Amino acid sequence: MGTTVFERRRPNPTIVDNALRDTAFAVFWLDDVQRVQHPPLTATIDADLAIVGGGYTGLWTAIRAKERDPQRRVVLLEASRVAWAATGRNGGFCEASLTHGHENGLSRWPDEIDQLERMGLENLDGIEDSIRRYGIDADFERTGQLALAVEPHQVEWLREEEGFLDREAVQAEVHSDTYLAGSWDKEGCAMVHPAKLGLELARVAADLGVEIFEQSRVQRLDGDGSGAVTVVTDRGRVNAQRVALATNVFPSLLKRNALMTVPVYDYVLMTEPLSTEQLASIGWSNRQGLADSANQFHYYRLSADNRILFGGYDAIYHFGGKVRAEYEDRMESHRKLAEHFFTTFPQLEGLRFTHRWAGAIDSCSRFCAFYGTARKGRIAYATGFTGLGVGASRFGADVMLDKLAGEKTERTELEMVRKKPIPFPPEPAAAMGVNMVRAAMDRADHNEGRRGPLLKVLDAVGMGFDS
Repeated sequence: MGTTVFERRRPNPTIVDNALRDTAFAVFWLDDVQRVQHPPLTATIDADLAIVGGGYTGLWTAIRAKERDPQRRVVLLEASRVAWAATGRNGGFCEASLTHGHENGLSRWPDEIDQLERMGLENLDGIEDSIRRYGIDADFERTGQLALAVEPHQVEWLREEEGFLDREAVQAEVHSDTYLAGSWDKEGCAMVHPAKLGLELARVAADLGVEIFEQSRVQRLDGDGSGAVTVVTDRGRVNAQRVALATNVFPSLLKRNALMTVPVYDYVLMTEPLSTEQLASIGWSNRQGLADSANQFHYYRLSADNRILFGGYDAIYHFGGKVRAEYEDRMESHRKLAEHFFTTFPQLEGLRFTHRWAGAIDSCSRFCAFYGTARKGRIAYATGFTGLGVGASRFGADVMLDKLAGEKTERTELEMVRKKPIPFPPEPAAAMGVNMVRAAMDRADHNEGRRGPLLKVLDAVGMGFDS
């Protein structure tokens, strides 16, 4: 087995110690916004549409529902605060891909891939149009994304892609001695301030007449589908004609989906703002999102005030598939990220990290969202975005609304929408399987990307991943 560039070029531990010394365990994006408080639900009310979940999927569903029918009474229920979970703590990569990358989509739906990519770009265009139309302040920059080769075998992977950049060209975009080549997709990704986007979507939804209730945890859904569905919270109820479930990584309110997703924890660092001299030392004047091409990859981007967000690599699953706050504080992962940051940009020695945090990703076995209905079509769901929900959540909202209306559309007729992923096994097999796959992906990264027997078997049964 070989070594990776991050093992061959470890920075001095003192540099890492100094950079992490005064780092706050807090989400930068959520520290950087002002909130509007919404009341809890404390009564029994009626609604045409009840939405469970106050993240991107739920908020887009509320907005799109009101755009289709302004007279519809729409109620949104959030267990905590709007945009507090994955919506407020992700990297802010708003991608056009609906399939977690071209290769993942091509391997699963080869006959639909051109259609899926067109629809993905149309969806991203729709997000940009909404941002302009509603005056959404979310630091939206459609700068694209630069895929990076940091190992020799990755250069060949990128060489066939449109937008290929050789070593000299990629160094002209962003300077790191670890970069051997790149591929710049200029249209398929935008950078956003994720928490601002979530809170602004809530503002737009409220302006359109959506009733938003925070601190209103849904306990169960009553009704057999023959009439209204009763959405029961800890202090109130909504009798709804239709229900859209946008619960992301949290336990599904439908038993059928209990094993369809698992929570995988992702870790992130945010630097202090770069000085003019520091920024000049790395270039990055085109402000693209960056991601390397390993199985265990890093993603990073510039904020509006020229901080660097640096995340990814570790993807940690905990036995039992629980979502718990204590899983977010994992110094081992944050220190590893800091080491990899200074391997990537040694010229930024002395830069400090102001924030470190983590969040749980709703991972499913096909690595992109799946959709369905329950209770004779009165309930719809979209979940399993596996880290790409910033953009794809709007598409998921439209799928749910199409299904709740009983409409056959281009979206609902997609094989991707009609078919479900393979569920995960129950514990202890789930933990064993997830950790075995993680180890196999790490071995592939140390073996010039060659996929071993386990990954090849998963590829054959539709549970492999190649983004």
